[in-house]
Amino acid sequence: MPFSHHSHSGQFCPGHAKNSLEDVIQTAIAQKMQVFCLTEHMPRGKEDFYPEEISDTEEWHVKNEASFFAEAIRLREKYASQIKLVIGFEIDWIRPESLQLIEASRSRLPFEFFVGSVHHVHTIPIDYDTAMYNQAREVSGGTDERLFEDYFDSQLDMLQKLKPLVVGHFDLIRLKSADPNATFTQYPAVWEKIRRNLQFVASYGGILELNSAALRKGMSEPYPKGEICKEFLSMGGHFCMSDDSHGVDQVGYGYRQVLEFVDRTGITTLHYLDVSKGEDVPDSRFPETTIRSVSVQEIKQATFWL
Repeated sequence: MPFSHHSHSGQFCPGHAKNSLEDVIQTAIAQKMQVFCLTEHMPRGKEDFYPEEISDTEEWHVKNEASFFAEAIRLREKYASQIKLVIGFEIDWIRPESLQLIEASRSRLPFEFFVGSVHHVHTIPIDYDTAMYNQAREVSGGTDERLFEDYFDSQLDMLQKLKPLVVGHFDLIRLKSADPNATFTQYPAVWEKIRRNLQFVASYGGILELNSAALRKGMSEPYPKGEICKEFLSMGGHFCMSDDSHGVDQVGYGYRQVLEFVDRTGITTLHYLDVSKGEDVPDSRFPETTIRSVSVQEIKQATFWL
């Protein structure tokens, strides 16, 4: 039963994605996905708007979030017999004020989870373009190694303060680096920070997403790399699948490669979110959200692959 825990639409993420939220959901249904999580970006402060958002206002982003939630509820009811939709959002951990903004989103609307992501280091985007990545690298000391260290330190800060159920693209920092496919173990201090962060995620029961966006961006493995997955697996860590789609053409992208990757790394069980009233829940912040497990062998039998 393939699923995705991370998605965006052009309707509520204009300039960054495309297609309506309903079109995206209909595509997931057509692919016979059984669980699809809706996770548009949280509102950010004006100082952290991307270039294409420069004419926006903070108020518009808050209203856009409310519109997204209302539409997500409508579409969940409309397609309830065809797919399970879980409604969340993706955070941006940028500066100290980010915590207040995240809590504001949670207090405004009854979201069912959030994806814990880091897209910035030293408040500079590290996945937007190479120029901004290089700028962040210079602030860190001029090398990928130093920037990697700072990224994983910022990620730990986010993990400790928020304990997200789903950790988004754990090693996103490699996207614009000199060699996105290189091993992290070449930098012992970086690898130790990775292990430290993985141990913390395992300690509170968080889930690492196997994010196929890395494949469509030219990398040989999804986020996170196989070496990270094997390390997390040795700690008893849990994994879920995500396409991080930004439009209908990316729904379920690369999932066959992800499944092969799962086999290579020795993962035999995957996890997914569900919403069921009255059942035990792992996180009191989301009283209707449960975590379920399914064997990889069962997933291989799903009609998604036909």
